[in-house]
Amino acid sequence: QVQLVESGGGLAQPGGSLTLSCAASGFTLDDYVIGWFRQAPGKEREGISYISTFDGDINYADSVKGRFTISRDKGKKVVYLGMNNLKPEDTAVYYCALGLVQSARLRVYEYAYWGKGTQVAVSS
Repeated sequence: QVQLVESGGGLAQPGGSLTLSCAASGFTLDDYVIGWFRQAPGKEREGISYISTFDGDINYADSVKGRFTISRDKGKKVVYLGMNNLKPEDTAVYYCALGLVQSARLRVYEYAYWGKGTQVAVSS
């Protein structure tokens, strides 16, 4: 079955960096979309970035643009989210998700499978 496993979360200081990984398995599709989402306590889940193997499209939410970078290891179905210049408002549980259609972007309903999340805390 499809599995998505996030790792790399932890505690960082403001201005610091973390890199999250999303290891996907259990499917043989060559084309798909991996999205990164986050959910802070009391807030809705927010789409922050995606990468598409359909057409190489990459995009970011305004809240992370210029600070976060999404990339992937083509051979291993692993997607990374490099996070720089972290801010306290980046504190959240971070999830990766698998989208099966080319039109998947930053909306929760566009993704069919989800990981269990990894906690990121930014505090001094």
